[in-house]
Amino acid sequence: MRILLTNDDGIHASGFSVLEGIARQFSDDIWVCAPAEEQSGAGHSLSLSRPVRLRRHGERRYSVSGTPTDSVMLALHQVMDSPPDLILSGVNRGANLGDDVTYSGTVSAAIEGTLAGIRSIALSQVYAREGMADAVPFAAAEAWGAKVLAPLLDTPFADRTLVNVNFPAVPPEEVKGIRVVRQGFHDYARGSVVEGKDPRGYPYYWFGLHGIEHTPGHATDLEAIADGYVSVTPLMLDLTHESSLAELSKKFTG
Repeated sequence: MRILLTNDDGIHASGFSVLEGIARQFSDDIWVCAPAEEQSGAGHSLSLSRPVRLRRHGERRYSVSGTPTDSVMLALHQVMDSPPDLILSGVNRGANLGDDVTYSGTVSAAIEGTLAGIRSIALSQVYAREGMADAVPFAAAEAWGAKVLAPLLDTPFADRTLVNVNFPAVPPEEVKGIRVVRQGFHDYARGSVVEGKDPRGYPYYWFGLHGIEHTPGHATDLEAIADGYVSVTPLMLDLTHESSLAELSKKFTG
């Protein structure tokens, strides 16, 4: 099985080496193509206004001076001599739960793979932000990554769907199991924007990650993670709100 690895934290991120360790439990045919630097929050952005550069770091190992989407596109069209059977994106430093998947470069790399018709899975490690900085413990992802992936490799994915996996912020022995759950919801009205001044007195703004109200419902990814489970959520690319089609059509017929 040929596996392409990518992420949004950058090719040198700690979680990326964790992902490679997980992938090598399934295959030796591993290819790496990831952003040269951190691209968290890049979403499904594609670099259109500047050139993107590709750097080779070794056999089947490349970095890209662009976004996670750029990385997947270059891997498929320039780097690899044939398509992969699987794309794994992560292991992200931090949660990708609820509505946050729309911002996530990790999930968006998997979306790009899905658009290309390739089975794609995003993986993220939740952590307690206070005092952690870059010292994020990936032990839960290391211990449970292969346990989650093995069943997924034998499961057919519906067309234009991907799977989003999150590991809880607990030691591996405290993980209660795996739950397949729907996407949850965040109340972004309670999000924060932090204002400051640079050394020359000019204002700047930093988007805060704290203060967002979590509204976990029954059987959501938010609830599963809060309860100490690995969350597995199938996502689809079709954003059409089917039940609104008929009502809107009435407004434009006459």
